[in-house]
Parts: sequence; structure tokens; C-alpha cells
Amino acid sequence: MESITPLLAILCPAIAAPLILLSKRHPNIREGWTLAASIAMFSLILSMAPKILEGELIELILFQSIFENIYVGFKVDAFGLIFAITASSLWILVSLYSVGYMRALKEHAQTRYYFFFCLAIFGAVGVALSANLLTMFILYEILTVSTYPLVIHDQTPEALSAGHKYLAYLLTSGVFFLFGVMAVYYLTGTTDFTPGGISALGLASQLIVVVVFFSFLLGFMKSAWMPFHSWLPSAMVAPTPVSSLLHAVAVVKAGVFGIVRIVCYIYGVDLMHELGLWLVLACIAGFTMIVASFFAIAQDNLKRRLAYSTISQLSYIILGAAMVTESGIKGAMLHIPFHGYMKITLFLCAGAIMVATGKKNVSEMAGLGKIMPVTMLAFSIAAIGMSGIPPVCGFISKLYLCFGAWALDPTPYAMIFLSVILISSLLDIIYFFPIIYTAFFEEPDGGIGGGGDVKINEAPLFMLIPLSITAIFSIIFFFYPNAFYILDLVKMAAVDIFGGI
Repeated sequence: MESITPLLAILCPAIAAPLILLSKRHPNIREGWTLAASIAMFSLILSMAPKILEGELIELILFQSIFENIYVGFKVDAFGLIFAITASSLWILVSLYSVGYMRALKEHAQTRYYFFFCLAIFGAVGVALSANLLTMFILYEILTVSTYPLVIHDQTPEALSAGHKYLAYLLTSGVFFLFGVMAVYYLTGTTDFTPGGISALGLASQLIVVVVFFSFLLGFMKSAWMPFHSWLPSAMVAPTPVSSLLHAVAVVKAGVFGIVRIVCYIYGVDLMHELGLWLVLACIAGFTMIVASFFAIAQDNLKRRLAYSTISQLSYIILGAAMVTESGIKGAMLHIPFHGYMKITLFLCAGAIMVATGKKNVSEMAGLGKIMPVTMLAFSIAAIGMSGIPPVCGFISKLYLCFGAWALDPTPYAMIFLSVILISSLLDIIYFFPIIYTAFFEEPDGGIGGGGDVKINEAPLFMLIPLSITAIFSIIFFFYPNAFYILDLVKMAAVDIFGGI
């Protein structure tokens, strides 16, 4: 059915952005626009879920070109709604967190920060709701450009260098993305996302189709698969709210979301198998999962450790899609929101630690669990979930991924990729659990609280409440994975892709 609701949803941050500029001299009003827009966007997106689950497709064409099947528009399906719900719900919490973070540190250029944050969310949710590759490309590039000022927010030489690397990688990737879009249109006469893939693509030259696939992989460098990953750890110089939402949810998730779209809605299960592309993509993902985990173990800076963890965890999603088994794709789709809530908790905790204590390195966190008990409990919950241990939601998505690997045929591939998932999860434990041990079982530094007289020193409530909520939801999703309709949407997307088989 045709509806204006998708447009209204993505216009929420687009309208809030200029209002934020106009409210520069009134911080409370400025931040009020951000919160109002985030709540309105989430409400509009969530309101579409019941209609999608009833089997309806919500569509809206904004611009129709003179060329056949070339248009800019939105189509809300189950998979796109999963990403949109994730990004919009977390924007509410990060908006609250940003108020506490930016004011506690008396950050400069706060109006600019909130303005570009809105534009970035506009791009991310636009990517989620895009009807075709052309629309996705436009919104994908808006996301890239709008996040650059956030990456260089501190305006230090280190931040500017990181920003240059960020643009060098991601604008270059946009060229490959655009080539892929044009090639698919040339070969098939359409760029629409089609559950199960565009059948006409299978009639083209196999060599050309393979080249186009790798062009898309390079186009989605936001997914940070190795060796095209170094922009992500460098971007950790950005303020923590930027790192948390944009580099743990919106930007990087747009990358893996795009890869899943290509695998399941452009190429399709049969063509991925026929050309052997599933195995190539699975090997890239498996390599990234393991190697990035080793990099994470070696990092002392907490945000950089979390960045390499993100690189590894994103490849769980890529691996799930690459295996093109029903359970594997369900696991990949579930890991988008579940990883988002767990990883954002970790980043919010890192920011809270820095604001309250000034500490940025793992080696400085002795006794922090006694000084910041709420923050470190939330961190521990998310870390346990990232390792795939119940009762946190990471266990569910990783279990689906294991089932997806086990369903592979022939059996040697099943054992190989199942082993990769289990080994990577073990490495998660190796780089997360020492942080928990150091925080709760080593004595605090004498400089904070001192010796036996430890004083509670939590971050401001505007920061503490959001990180507590994301940690709680990481547990809620374990016991009730259908919160926000997530599990039902995943099942419907799988049925669409596999035709109910």
C-alpha cells in the first residue's frame, strides 16, 4: 500500500536539524528538538510493524525519472524495519546520553554536533527504508558526509587525520557502490530489492556478475571487513556518543545491512551457491572475525578495544548472510539489533568512565567496579552477551548462527564455520573478561577514593540512565526476543527470502 509514513519518519531528524540551528542560544530548547524528533521517529517506525506483519508492503515513490524502473522511493519490508527500529530506538537513548556527556565535558560546538547527528540518523534510517539500490546509494552517501564533522568534532590534529582517513575510505567505497548500482540496472533493468534476488541477474555473464559482487563488497566498506577496516579504530577519536551510535550502530550497521541486502535481495540464495560467492564471502567474514579479535586483545585503550570487537562482531552478520541457510540469515538479522544494544551499552559505559574518572585505558581500571558499580554492572552484562553467554541476547543470535553453520552442506564446511563462530566467541571472552576481573576484583587506584575508603563516583544521571536501559534491554531480548516485533520481523523476512520453504 502507498503511505506517507516512511517519509514522515525520516523527515523527523531532517526537520529537527534546522530547528536545532535556530535554537543555538537556547540549549534546553535545542536538545528538546533532538529528543522530540527521536521519539516521533521511533513511534512512526514502530507503528508500521503491525501492518508489515499482516503481509502488507508500505511504499512511496518520491521521484520518478524518465527511465524505466529508475526512481527514488521507499519500501518498508520486514528486514528494513529491523534496522530502522534498532537505529531509531537507540537514537532516543543516545540523545539523552549526549546531553549529560556534552554538558559534563563542556564540549565546544554542541549545536553543530546535534545538527549533524540528526542528518546522520536521517541517512541511516533512509538506508533502512530504501526501495532500491539507487535510493540506498543516495542516503548511504548522505550518511558518510554527515558523519565526517562528528568524527573531527575535537578538531585536534589526531581528529582531523582520522577524518581524512574516514573520507578517503568511505567516499572511495561510494564509487564502487555506484558502479554496482549501474551494473545491476544495465544487466537486469531494475535496482529494486526483491526477496530471493533478481532472477534476471542469473542470465548475465558469470564473470561480470562476480565482478559486480566484489564491487558491492568494496562499496560497503562501512562494514569494516578486513583489510578495509582501519578507518573504524581511527574514528574512535570522536566523542563517545558518536562512537556508540554511529560507529556501533548506524554507520557500520548500514554497511552490513547493505551486504545482507545484496546477498538476499539482489543475488539470492541460488545464485550465491551457483557462483560459489557464498564461500568467498564466508571466508572473508571468518578471517575478519578471528583476526579482529586478536587485535582487540592487544588494545589497552578501551574504545579501540571495543572498535576491534565491533569489526569482529559485524562479520558475524556477514557470515550469517554468506552461509545462505535459513537459520544463518535469521541469526544475521537478529544480530543487527542485539549487537546494537549490547555494543552501545559498552560504548556508553566507556564514555561514562571517561567523564567520571578521566580513565581511557583498560590498565587503569583496577577497582572501578567499586567506584562505578552501576556502570560496570551494565558493562559486564553487555560483555557477557557479546561473548554469547546467557542470559543476554547475544546468546540467541549466536545460537541461530551456529544452527546456520550446522545446516551447511557438505559437512566439512559446517564444521569449519561452526568452529570459527565458537573460536571467535572464546576470543570475545579473552578480551572482555579481564576488564570485568580488573574492575571488580583488583584494588582501586589510590587516586580515586583511596585504599579502603572507596567513594561512589558515577557519571551524571543523563548518562547513567540510558546505559542502564540498554543493558536491561540486552537481557529483555534474551527472555522476550520479540520485543519491538523483532523476532516476528526476522521470521517474516526469512519466509520472504526462502519462499516459505
